[in-house]
Amino acid sequence: MTRMLFPLIAAIHVGAMLSLSASAQMADGDRGILPIDSEGLLEITGIEVDVEAESAEAARYAGWQIAQREGFAKLWARNKGRPQSQAPRLNDATLNSMVSAIVIENEQIGPTRYRATLGVLFDRARAGSLVGQSSVGRRSPPMLLIPLTVSGGTVTSVETRNPWQRAWAQFRTSESQIDYVRPSGLGVDPLLVNAAVTRRPDARWWRGVADYYQAANILIAEVTLHRAYPGGPARARFVARAGRDREVLGRFEMTAPDSEALPAMMERAVARMDEIYERAFRRGDLRGDRALIIRRARPVVEEVAEAPLSMYRVRLISTDGAALSDGLDGLRSVPGIEAVVENSLAIGGVSTVTITYRGDVDALRRALYARGWNAAYAGGTLTMSRRNDGPPPSAPVTQIELPPPTPQGQ
Repeated sequence: MTRMLFPLIAAIHVGAMLSLSASAQMADGDRGILPIDSEGLLEITGIEVDVEAESAEAARYAGWQIAQREGFAKLWARNKGRPQSQAPRLNDATLNSMVSAIVIENEQIGPTRYRATLGVLFDRARAGSLVGQSSVGRRSPPMLLIPLTVSGGTVTSVETRNPWQRAWAQFRTSESQIDYVRPSGLGVDPLLVNAAVTRRPDARWWRGVADYYQAANILIAEVTLHRAYPGGPARARFVARAGRDREVLGRFEMTAPDSEALPAMMERAVARMDEIYERAFRRGDLRGDRALIIRRARPVVEEVAEAPLSMYRVRLISTDGAALSDGLDGLRSVPGIEAVVENSLAIGGVSTVTITYRGDVDALRRALYARGWNAAYAGGTLTMSRRNDGPPPSAPVTQIELPPPTPQGQ
């Protein structure tokens, strides 16, 4: 069942509540599910309440207050490893200051009665010291998570909305040791992390993608879904993969009796797959891929800190594979270049890449010239070619002023 977030009147920080609700909504269009930002939160779920009061509103409010008390006791017991009965008893005003949101998993409201299954989100900074947890401990490097769905002979990732991506978007990562980078499906996501590229072994391609998402490795969470008939029982096989070579870290199967139970099955599968990735990380089997990590020179703050961020198309002319590799590495080493996405590569020809650069285009040309490359700029396109000890080619729009040569004998 899809979870819903509601503010607790006079008890919940409304700002935090609104940010969670907004991030949980699906974006406009046919694709795109924004992931929930759960950093800094501690979650307890599955709290059942049954309250009677003078009115439905009073019963609901009382039920939420009970959920806060039981949620804190469960959180304390979970982190301390002790019985809930030994948890400190805090007054409602103190609990109100620590609760960020109430998660409604299921509820039934009558004229004077309120029955529900609730979850509570606690602010880590406020509640962490009281429950003995201020952080999740050692975390992995950033991992780009690609949810892959195989159903009816079709393989999809974030190209269209699907239950598997939604389950990962709604997964609260604050309790996980894995630092997930979850694409939303908006913008260039369907071009860079679609189902087809997950079988692309090219390290240079993945290096550009990892650089764009600021990730150190790739995780492919794969589900193969079999339905008996539309809307009927479903059987799913889940495989947790990691890295460019799609190494299998674990696999399992789950079933759902009908389509209505499918989202709940996906939520449980995400939690189980997260456990697989966590175990691999603790064993040392899941780490950053050095081939994907780009080491940049320290940026010159005086030149690029206040400069606007722009995107440029770059035509890279290379004579062989070594020249192509040097050109791409030269681009990535320029201070102010924040992302290099490879569109098409041609050894001994013209390759096309897109860069995100914070700085003036003249400064970019000078930096490339210092690294041994001519750079002509025109119409938003930068053309790079290896310099052969000569001056840079003239550019129709922007030119670099070089000092005149010193006459011999002076």
